[in-house]
Amino acid sequence: MSSRANEITGGLRTADVLPAETAPLLGSSESMRRIREVVEQVAPTDITVLITGESGTGKEIVAKAIHQGSRRSRKPMVSVNCGAIPEGIIESELFGHERGSFTGASELRKGYFELADGGTIFLDEIGELPMAAQVKFLRILENGEFLRVGSSLPRKVNVRVLAATNKDLEVETRHGRFRQDLLFRLRSVTIMVPPLRERPEDIPTFVESFAAETARKHGLEYHGISDAAMEALMGYRWPGNVRELRNVVESMLVLEGGRRIDLDDIRRYLPDGEPVVENRHLPVPVSRSVEEAERELILRALLDIKGNIMELRSLVEQQTQSMEAVVRAGETSVLGRDPAEEPNLSLQEMERKLIAEALERHHGNRRVAARVLNISERTLYRKIKEYGLG
Repeated sequence: MSSRANEITGGLRTADVLPAETAPLLGSSESMRRIREVVEQVAPTDITVLITGESGTGKEIVAKAIHQGSRRSRKPMVSVNCGAIPEGIIESELFGHERGSFTGASELRKGYFELADGGTIFLDEIGELPMAAQVKFLRILENGEFLRVGSSLPRKVNVRVLAATNKDLEVETRHGRFRQDLLFRLRSVTIMVPPLRERPEDIPTFVESFAAETARKHGLEYHGISDAAMEALMGYRWPGNVRELRNVVESMLVLEGGRRIDLDDIRRYLPDGEPVVENRHLPVPVSRSVEEAERELILRALLDIKGNIMELRSLVEQQTQSMEAVVRAGETSVLGRDPAEEPNLSLQEMERKLIAEALERHHGNRRVAARVLNISERTLYRKIKEYGLG
C-alpha cells in the first residue's frame, strides 16, 4: 500500500482504504456470470453503480471488482459504512470540517470524499444516510461540489461513487426516508447480488476458495471435504449468506486441524445442528434418521410460517382498526391510545415505550418488531441496547 494510503488508513474510524488487490467474483451460477459481465462493462467508466442484496452476499466484493477494473485502480478505494457513523457527525466524516466549526473541532479535518479524490468511494448501507446528508451527497453526484462543515467555500472532488444497500430504496422513498431524486441519480446502473440460497451451485467454489485461504493463513494442510458434506452445505439455507459460509468453513478447518470434513462435521458446525435441505433436486444421500429429522424441521418451519401469517393478519387488523379510530377521533395514537393519558412522557420515553410494547406483543421477535415499527433491525438492536430492553 502506498504511503498516501497508509496516511489515510491511520485517520479512518468507520472507513477502510482498500488496496488494489485481486477481488475475484467467485461462482459458476448464471446470476454470477451476468454480474461479471455487467462489472466488465461498467468498470472502465465513471458511472455511478448501486449494488443491492441481502447482508453478507458479497456486495463489497462487487465494488472492489469494479474499482480494480477501472482507470482509478491505482488510486485508493475508500469504503465507508454509513450505518456505523452516528448521525450527529456523519456530515463531518463524509465532507470534513473546518477548525472551530463545532465543539471539539480543534483542527481542520478532511472528509472521506476528499481522501478518495481521484479514486473511488464505496458507500455501504447507503439507505442509512440521514436526509440532511443526502442533500449534500446529491450535490457531489451532480457536480462534484461539497462544503466542509463550518465552511462556505465550495470545494471540488473527482471521485467515482459506488453504493450498496440491503434495503428496498423505493420503499424507503415512499416512506419519506430516502430522497427520490437521489435514488434516480444513484441507480444509473443497479447490480443485484442474489442470496446464496438461490445459487447453491456456487457453494463448492466458495468452500474450496475459503478452505485454501484458511489453510494458507493458518499453516494447515487441507485434506478436502466429502461429497455428502458438500451436498449438505449446498442444501443449507445460509441466512448469513457468503459471510456465514466463510465463517463456518474457517471454523471447521481450524478446529478440525485441516483434516477431511465429513457429514458429521457439518452437523456440528451448522447453527441448527442439522443441514436443512431446501432444494429437493439435490441428490443428498440421507439415512432414515436424517429423513425423520428433516420432516420434523419442515413441519416446524410450516408451523412457524402459519404462526407468522396469523400474527401478521392480526397486526394488520389491529392497525386498520387503529387508523380508523384516528380518522374518527383525530386524536388517537397509532397504538389506539389517547395521548392525554400520558401527557408527561418525553420523546425518548415514548420511543422506549413503543419499542418495549412491540417486543412484548411479538414475543421478543425482533425482526417482526422492527418491521412493525418501520425501522431497520440494526436500528432496533441499537435502541434495545440504548434503552436497556435486552
